[in-house]
Amino acid sequence: MTLTRAEIEEFWDSWLDINRKAEATGDWRPMAEWYAEDATYGWMYSPDEHFMAVGRDQIRDWAIGIEMDGLDGWHYDYVCTMIDEQKSMVLGFWKQRSGIINDDTGEEYEILGLGGSWFGVERQTSGADEGKVKIAWQRDWFDMPSTAHTFLEIIKADKAPDTLLKRMSVTGHGVPGHYHYKDLPSTVWPPPVERGDYITQAPAPEASA
Repeated sequence: MTLTRAEIEEFWDSWLDINRKAEATGDWRPMAEWYAEDATYGWMYSPDEHFMAVGRDQIRDWAIGIEMDGLDGWHYDYVCTMIDEQKSMVLGFWKQRSGIINDDTGEEYEILGLGGSWFGVERQTSGADEGKVKIAWQRDWFDMPSTAHTFLEIIKADKAPDTLLKRMSVTGHGVPGHYHYKDLPSTVWPPPVERGDYITQAPAPEASA
């Protein structure tokens, strides 16, 4: 069922509101209710270490649970949003700021580079969420080398709380939701994009031998 722009905008406003509430409490888990029961949520740490959560429970427990624990005071301010009602997609670009002040500059430590989230939203057609707008899939991108650099700068300045140090240890394939590329339970590109539903430019013809 097609969503109107007004419906997507209303949903997006509610998403921004729950983000602020989550940042204030340091607990992002309540945001799981904005996702469909079978939603997928992923991002890349390195070419062979990807994160992927499949289903609302994994999103609650892993993506906005384990992965966000320890980031108290951090905030992800959306600085630009683009809505495509024809595709039922939203692009949200955010800046990732720590809430920790750099004594040399008087400003917050911030992850440099572009960061954002790409969402597909859908009206649910069955179950307890029937008729409601939910996130069907989400894919994030951010500058991982810049993230590591900022974390290290905070540590060097002796400003890293124990919670952040603990969060920085949450790495590697042994952490829930961390997969080798070949083992991913969903596609890196959102499923409808990977299927080719929205191709806007055909691949270039292969060069002749």
